[in-house]
Amino acid sequence: MSFGNPYANYANTKIQTATPAQLTLMLYDGAIKFCNLAINAVEEGQIEMANTNIKKVEAIIAEFRATLNFKYPVAKDFDNVYEYLGRRLLEANLHKDKEILEEVLSHLRVMRETWTEVMKQSK
Repeated sequence: MSFGNPYANYANTKIQTATPAQLTLMLYDGAIKFCNLAINAVEEGQIEMANTNIKKVEAIIAEFRATLNFKYPVAKDFDNVYEYLGRRLLEANLHKDKEILEEVLSHLRVMRETWTEVMKQSK
């Protein structure tokens, strides 16, 4: 009898039982992680690894954009930010530009901190 990978089982359970707010936080965490990995890959000249991780950040940003609820006026502001980050990621990937990735990472960290505060205030 095999129970598979315990870490994978835990991660799947964590995702399946998370609230929408917690899932959003997980996405921010993932975007930050992959952006850091892309920066490291650029520094080490690992072009394919940088591309892979930048694309993962782009996918998370695309998911954020796809799930915006435009019945709230603030959604347009978020959409503008996400669109900007998407353009910057495209440029960073094209040129393997560490500085652009660091800029995106800075924005992601601020947005994550803001989201964490929103979660605390809504409890």
